[in-house]
Amino acid sequence: MKVPLSWLKDYIEIDLDPHEIARLLTFAGLEVESINFIGLPQSNQRQNQTSIYGLEWDRNDIIVADITKVEHHPNADRLVLAQLYDGEQTHTVLTGAPNLFQYKDQGKLPQPLKVAYAREGAHLYDGHNSGQELIRIKRKKIRGIESYSMACSEKELGISDEHEGIIVFDSEAPIAGTPLVDYIGDAVFDIAITPNMARNLNVVGIARELGALTKTPIHPPKTNITIAKSMQSALEMPKIEIDESELNPRFTATLIEDIQIKPSPYWMQLRLRMSGMRPINNVVDITNYVMLEMGQPLHAFDYDVLRARSKTKCPVITTRLPNSGEKIVTLDGIHRTLDNFTILVADNAGALSIGGIMGGSNSEVSDNTKNVLLEAASWDLINIRQTVISQQLQSSQAGYRFSRGVSPEIAARSNYRAAEMIRLFGNGTIAHATIDKYPRHYVPNTVKLRLSEIQRSLGIDIPADEVISILLALDFSVEKQQNVLHVTAPDHRLDIGVDEIGTADIIEEVARIWGFENIPETQISDLMPRQKNNTLLEKEERIRDILVNLGLQEVITYRIASPENEQLLHDSENGPYVHLANPITPERSVMRRSLLSSVLECARNNSRFQQRIALFEVGPVYLPLLSSSENQSNLPTESQRLSVVLSGKRVSLSWANNQSDSMDYFDIKGIIDELLRAAHISDYTVESGNHPSFQPGAVATLAIHGSQAGSFGVLHPDVALNYDFGEHPTLAADFDLTTFTNAMPNHYTINPIPRFPAIIEDIALIVDNQINNAEVVKSIIKSGGATLTNVQLFDIFRGEQIGTDKKSLAYRLTYQSEVKTLTDKDAAKLRTKIVKALQKELGAQLRSE
Repeated sequence: MKVPLSWLKDYIEIDLDPHEIARLLTFAGLEVESINFIGLPQSNQRQNQTSIYGLEWDRNDIIVADITKVEHHPNADRLVLAQLYDGEQTHTVLTGAPNLFQYKDQGKLPQPLKVAYAREGAHLYDGHNSGQELIRIKRKKIRGIESYSMACSEKELGISDEHEGIIVFDSEAPIAGTPLVDYIGDAVFDIAITPNMARNLNVVGIARELGALTKTPIHPPKTNITIAKSMQSALEMPKIEIDESELNPRFTATLIEDIQIKPSPYWMQLRLRMSGMRPINNVVDITNYVMLEMGQPLHAFDYDVLRARSKTKCPVITTRLPNSGEKIVTLDGIHRTLDNFTILVADNAGALSIGGIMGGSNSEVSDNTKNVLLEAASWDLINIRQTVISQQLQSSQAGYRFSRGVSPEIAARSNYRAAEMIRLFGNGTIAHATIDKYPRHYVPNTVKLRLSEIQRSLGIDIPADEVISILLALDFSVEKQQNVLHVTAPDHRLDIGVDEIGTADIIEEVARIWGFENIPETQISDLMPRQKNNTLLEKEERIRDILVNLGLQEVITYRIASPENEQLLHDSENGPYVHLANPITPERSVMRRSLLSSVLECARNNSRFQQRIALFEVGPVYLPLLSSSENQSNLPTESQRLSVVLSGKRVSLSWANNQSDSMDYFDIKGIIDELLRAAHISDYTVESGNHPSFQPGAVATLAIHGSQAGSFGVLHPDVALNYDFGEHPTLAADFDLTTFTNAMPNHYTINPIPRFPAIIEDIALIVDNQINNAEVVKSIIKSGGATLTNVQLFDIFRGEQIGTDKKSLAYRLTYQSEVKTLTDKDAAKLRTKIVKALQKELGAQLRSE
């Protein structure tokens, strides 16, 4: 939010340096991201202060001046010659400003035009450059006329990007020769308003904060309304009906008659532009001005249009939900189909506006408008947020404020403020009292705050009088009863809770204004609790460390997904889902059911830029409970999963390695084997399996301690195509992490380095084709006992030499004893035992026999 310093000074007398103001606001939770100095001298910026930018106006070279006469240029149709008085002498200024053409060749003007004038040598921004390029005014001839100075546009002075015409001030501007910086010089604070500070999305809110921080009283804007009671109006007030009071707790409307649509005063246009808004006309500008000033969005309807639509003298305006398929054309010209939850302002002919967000084009204020119905209402913030997201209306300033919470208590006084300004600046009249429908009154919370609780929470004693003074400065009502403060939230505060939450909220307010930087460091007075190990978390961290050491990179993806994205993995992943009541985007509307889908999405986004992808994630999925029992929790089951994705080249290309082999099934199989070994999990089996997400014949299932842990293998080609993976096969694994952590021992023994040498020998076995490696290894380990320390498969052979439906498996066996040196006789005896066991259990035979 951009806040001009001059606007703040309307409500608070403050002479602090802009940098000090920025420091105070930032430490109070209102971070000032930058300061734009418009004409003012920029003080030396100290370290760690807010960034600054802007153009300083020389007091002698950039001044207020009077244009007294405008003549045509003898050699150019698009240029004029303005006779300009700078307080000392009259100059002929050449300009192409289109807003001066209406005065051309009319002789001496009855009232001089007050403008911004830059003398020869002044530094300005180039008005014809898209950026902010600094130039110096030099004397030169243009179409035969000497030019050495200029009347300025806002862009040339660094006020805004407006450069279609020169600035023409209001007639109340100071005399010619006054330094321009003394008239409109300003500093604009760009403040980052976080959602918990939404009450300060207005200039009065920032002034209130500054008043509390500097112990200076503020003077809020007047909200009186002048009703011409003696005037007999020919117009009747509309009837207001609220169908959904939960979504629209308050609706106020004021009728201003016989107004003149014209440009708003320049001082108002200037403030709007410095605040980032574009002036349109006096009525629209006033609604925007009051919204920025007080935080209450307003909307103006052309009342004659409403009467014509209703075909009666008394329109009926209703706030309601839309009919099925109802549509509206909003002020931005977009045809919108309305959601069934969107609250509308409507009449008998249809929708007039999307409540709290944007008006309809069919009833907007135009140059022909004579009578205006001014609306200031209150809307449910959750409903507004849903509609803003659904209709992609994040640019709406009204929706931005209402979606963060605007108290219904400020609706009426904001309406009075804006209506009175429209009456004054539109030369209109108000003949009827404001309509105020308020079916759901807001009741502010009262919190009982023990003074001792402040010391306990902050670790510092703040005097009771100081606490009361801070709260009163923030508009709280405070009643002290012994050592307890009864604190009632002001009517503009929706963020103060009740009971313990309310106590914490009030203490936070006290701490903010007292100054977080003034709270000293203290040692905790309570005893530290006894530390307890989180075994489950330690095991999860161990799995992460193992995978990182194996060359994988951990990712953390969104836990919010969409059913459509998860169905890219396989159609069976179709719910049920935990749906978000208020999703930030349609692509993030449910809690995920698949972790692998999230990692694949991340891999897809990175595969365009990386030769090799090796990612993993440990995280939860959310499975809704289907039981309807009253005792059943509504919370979903959060199951921890482990997903791995590999794709691309086995090794990144380099001068030392120019191989371009792609990773395959055995790469991910090796990673799973190493993970299990490093996690000290030995009782597991890997078998061929089936899974819709994986390629048939290239997928395996992992079982640990007899429990299914998950699947891994080559991603199905159709699934890989859904994720736009390229030429390389994509390997993936998806496991139930709990199966891993349950099997991991809490403690394990580390054996010393063996003192005695090992014996290594190879054996080749002929087995039936249907017998897998895991069965053979299991039998070898079982029969080999403790002396057999390692079994490694190093060759597989099939051929006519060994018979059909047969295969040869070659293993390298390592024998090693902890108590003696093994002899060849010991090794032969152990080998014979292993071979006999294999023959008995699997029908295997040595290939050498």
